[in-house]
Amino acid sequence: MLPYFLGCPSWNEGAWLGSLYPPGTPASEFLPRYCSVFNSVEGNTTLYAWPSKEKVQRWANQMPEDFRFCAKLPREISQAVDLCAALEQAQAFRALLAPLGRRVTPFWLQLPASFGPGRLAELAQLIDGFGAPLAVEVRHRAFFDKGEGERALNRLLHERSVERICLDSRALFSCRSDDPALRHAQSKKPRLPVRPTAFSSSPQLRFIGHPQLEANDAFMAPWLDKVAGWIEAGKTPHVYLHTPDNHRAPELALRFHMLLQQHLPGLPSLPPLMRSEQLSLLV
Repeated sequence: MLPYFLGCPSWNEGAWLGSLYPPGTPASEFLPRYCSVFNSVEGNTTLYAWPSKEKVQRWANQMPEDFRFCAKLPREISQAVDLCAALEQAQAFRALLAPLGRRVTPFWLQLPASFGPGRLAELAQLIDGFGAPLAVEVRHRAFFDKGEGERALNRLLHERSVERICLDSRALFSCRSDDPALRHAQSKKPRLPVRPTAFSSSPQLRFIGHPQLEANDAFMAPWLDKVAGWIEAGKTPHVYLHTPDNHRAPELALRFHMLLQQHLPGLPSLPPLMRSEQLSLLV
C-alpha cells in the first residue's frame, strides 16, 4: 500500500487505450483498470454534471475501499453568487455521493477567479455547514499577494484543517508551441504563484505539466522533496498530474512516482504502462 495518493484528472480517457487500458477495453471497464494502477483520481467529472444515483453506485462497486475520489462540487455550487445560498445544494451533492463513503475524502471546492477576500465569510459558512472534509482551490489574485486577504484565507482554512489546494502550472506555461492542445490548456489553466501549504494531514497537489515528460523534472523536483517530507512527517498527501490534453497524464504520474522512489527507496513500484516506449520514463 502506498503512503500517499496518486492519480490523474479522471479515468474516462479513450486516448489511454493501448497504454493504461488494454486495446478494446470498453469504457465501462476503464475505472477498474485505472484503480489497478492508481489509488486516487481528481474528480473533474462532477464539476460539470451531477452523476445519477445509478452511476454513483457503479463507482462504489468498482472502486476499492482504500481508493480516493476527490469529487469536485458542481460548478453551480462553487460558482454561485452566494455560497451560503448554495449550502443546501452542497449537502444534497454530499448525500448523493454517500455510497462512496470515505472514498470521497476530501471533496474539492474549486472557486473561480471572481471569488475574492470580501466573500470569505461565505466560504466559512459553507465549510462549517457542509459536514464533510473539504479542500479549497482559490484563483483570485488577492489570495496570492501575501497581503491581508491571503492571510485571512489561510487563517480560515488552517483553523478548520481545510486544505488549500496547491496548484502548480509553471511547467505548462514554460512551453512555447503552437500545438492546439497546449494553447487551449494555457488559455484555460490559471497562472498563479505556487503556495505549498499543508493545513491538515492530507495536503493536496495539482501539477499541470509540460507535454514533454522530461521537461517536467526541474519543476517536479521541489515537489518531490516536499511530498517525501510530508510522508516522512506522517502526512498522506494527494498528488494529481496533468498534461495539456491529459493524453500523457498516466505517464507523468508514473514518472513522478519513480522519481519519488529515489527520495523514499522503500516505496513500492507501480505497474508499468503497456507500450514499451512508455516504460522508459526516466530516460
